[in-house]
Amino acid sequence: HAVVVMDGAVWHKDRYNLPNLTILKLPPYSPELNPIEQVWQYIKQHWLSNRCFDSYETIVDAACQAWCNFAKQVETIKSLTARKWAIL
Repeated sequence: HAVVVMDGAVWHKDRYNLPNLTILKLPPYSPELNPIEQVWQYIKQHWLSNRCFDSYETIVDAACQAWCNFAKQVETIKSLTARKWAIL
């Protein structure tokens, strides 16, 4: 069974009718409940803030490198994304 957490973005639809899937819609205006918000904040603070980029490609390269650096930090990922109410 899977639980998909969705924020209030208009493109997030909860029309899925699958027996092994539960859609958990977050309340509007609650970014603190969405784990990806903490992930992006961490990435921006540690690798992307206070920088100037020469081109779009430089931005993409920096974002990809930041993501790869972040992906290696398993304990950080766990601490940023775990929610006590979501752990069984």
